[in-house]
Amino acid sequence: METDLAKTPEKRQVVFLTMLLLLWESGSEAIVYSMPEESETGYLVANLERDLGLRVGELVSRGPKIHHSGNKELLGLDAETGNLLLKEKLDREVLCGATDPCVLHFQLILENPVQFFQTDLQLTDVNDHSPEFPHREMLLKIPESAQPGTVFPLKAAQDSDIGSNAVQNYTVSPNLHFHAVTHSHADGRKYPELVLDRGLDREEQPELTLTLTAVDGGSPPRSGTTTVRIEVVDINDNAPQFLQSLYEVQVPENSPLGALVVTVSARDLDAGIYGNVVYSLFQGGGASQPFVIDEVTGEIHLIGALDFESTPYYNMEIIATDSGGFSGKCSVTIQVLDVNDNAPKLTISSLTASIPENAPEAVVTIFRVSDPDSGDNGRMVCSIQNDLPFLLKPTFKNYYTLMTEGSLDRENRAEYNITITVTDLGTPRLTTQHTITVQVSDVNDNAPAFTQTSYTLFVQENNSPALHIGTISATDSDSGSNARITYSLLPSHDPQLALDSLISINADNGQLFALRALDYEALQTFEFRVGATDQGSPALSSQALVRVLVLDSNDNEPFVLYPLQNASAPCTELLPRAAEPGYLVTKVVAVDRDSGQNAWLSFQLLKATEPGLFSVWAHNGEVRTSRLLSERDAPKHRLLLLVKDNGDPPRSASVTLHVLLVDGFSQPYLPLPEFAHDLTQDRDSLTLYLVIALASVSSFFLLSVLLFVGVRLCRRARPASLGGCSVPEAHFPGHLVDVSSMGTLSQSYQYEVCITGDSETSDFKFLNPIISSSLFQEP
Repeated sequence: METDLAKTPEKRQVVFLTMLLLLWESGSEAIVYSMPEESETGYLVANLERDLGLRVGELVSRGPKIHHSGNKELLGLDAETGNLLLKEKLDREVLCGATDPCVLHFQLILENPVQFFQTDLQLTDVNDHSPEFPHREMLLKIPESAQPGTVFPLKAAQDSDIGSNAVQNYTVSPNLHFHAVTHSHADGRKYPELVLDRGLDREEQPELTLTLTAVDGGSPPRSGTTTVRIEVVDINDNAPQFLQSLYEVQVPENSPLGALVVTVSARDLDAGIYGNVVYSLFQGGGASQPFVIDEVTGEIHLIGALDFESTPYYNMEIIATDSGGFSGKCSVTIQVLDVNDNAPKLTISSLTASIPENAPEAVVTIFRVSDPDSGDNGRMVCSIQNDLPFLLKPTFKNYYTLMTEGSLDRENRAEYNITITVTDLGTPRLTTQHTITVQVSDVNDNAPAFTQTSYTLFVQENNSPALHIGTISATDSDSGSNARITYSLLPSHDPQLALDSLISINADNGQLFALRALDYEALQTFEFRVGATDQGSPALSSQALVRVLVLDSNDNEPFVLYPLQNASAPCTELLPRAAEPGYLVTKVVAVDRDSGQNAWLSFQLLKATEPGLFSVWAHNGEVRTSRLLSERDAPKHRLLLLVKDNGDPPRSASVTLHVLLVDGFSQPYLPLPEFAHDLTQDRDSLTLYLVIALASVSSFFLLSVLLFVGVRLCRRARPASLGGCSVPEAHFPGHLVDVSSMGTLSQSYQYEVCITGDSETSDFKFLNPIISSSLFQEP
């Protein structure tokens, strides 16, 4: 069987005729073994390891395989010993029929490395069949006028054996009239003829019975017999004669049943009943014939299916017999013409179901193609799809190797369905397809990839420990353990950031947890890197940046810087009575450690001694007068202010502010800080004096009740008692202290000025009056 090599742009076709010729020209020859048929199972045919010149034990490492041309596995190979053994008893006649020599073809394939050996096993014939005649009895009608030496053809015996084991000689039982002669056909087959030795006399003996014996050449010889019955008929001196001694005809194998094959014709010069000719198939050629002849017309018709691959030709002998018993014969040779009725056959010898993606040139399968048709009907073209990274290479005779063009990429495509198409060149063309599924196994060639190059996470401060704050995610396009990812925290480059005490990560799913509560005021943001590592070999990894932003909570109350909330006594602001509406009394200063709206402060006046006199600007804390002051306004006012942030929920702080109304007050007369310190000492003395004065007034009041003196004496007694309280006077300038002649203040007052560290600026604290408010009431 031949294969043409052809490639077209649309479809790659690989035909290995050229390769086959090159292989044979390079000196490759078949290894031929011979054995007798009917050998018992387990018969040692040969030792392939020794015959191939391989080292001991090398055959098993080469991965040997025996491939038979037929469907049955007739031979088996013991790879360990190299012995080629018979797996079942072989019958040459069943396997080869009349074909001689009987040769069984099989191939030895060594897969590592790939090497092919053609091996032929020739079965020698054993004399296991006896000759058999087609009929138990043959009838000959011989006219009594037959002359000695006349030859009468006889039907030959059939023997399935060949060569010397086939029929070699024919004999007849001893008699006075005939002897048998053995002749040979051109193909070597023997056939008998009966020769008349002595004339026949119908009146003396109208019928004779002889035994014809066929003997083969085996050892011991086998034989078969049939009975020849001879009827002596009246004289008929002309035998039928065919127009042609040989008829040759060609018949397509797909001819329908009943088709006319050929018509033979014979004529007899005799007249009357002796001139009537009857046709019959006389000699078949050793096999049952799918033909029948019309005994009157000589037409040969087809009665059985023809198969070129089984029997390519037929040889027949046709006999024409007249009514007088004379006969003549001719030969008919029928050649069966091949038609393309067999599709190519593909046989897989070796198949790899999975290929690593990094293998540069991997063998997928080794297969063999065959087509029992002949000529172009048996020439084949083999191909696969064009869009696949695979190649077909002719390897040995009808063998092909399917392999990869280069390295495959599982992430691009994990499975290939390869359809091998084998098409013959007959008319019409017949095609066979076989699909192979190839899995691409994974190799760890892809590092994990994060879904984001960086992550920004937001955490509300004062969170609970072990709080889940976010998840990082990475993917790996590999599969199996190569795609299983482990997450980890990478060491921080900031030595001041104790990352292990702040953050932990779940190694399996990338979930991040805050290990402790975070404080926005202490740590507002920090960064770290995380790693994702697969479990392949070698392991591959990647990194991503994670930025954590701590969100502020309203967890700090506003802190009042002025007035001081922790002062030993509240500060007092001095307000001139002549102040216009909107006069700036003071400014409350407060801060909040929170951020954003949690640090937006607003000021509110909650309570005042004189409602409506003062107002506070909500956004800057400035305390201003709302109207003009009057003589009826109290000289001292207590203001309760609320400082509130804008958080949710809001937090607040309160501060108390004392405002003292004064006349003619101006800033240049404020005492310096060291003078204010002396006033503090005077305040302690004043407290002592007040206690003494209170005791004196109580005693005087009790005495006044007892004596019940007049109002005049009582009025004189009260100033005298007050004058006895020597209140230490502050060292103010005279025009600031002496206010007895102005407004409703009839007494002298002492003020403590609260001065900041920078007393030379306009921001200062006015001191509270150090005299009890009861001293300012009207008598």
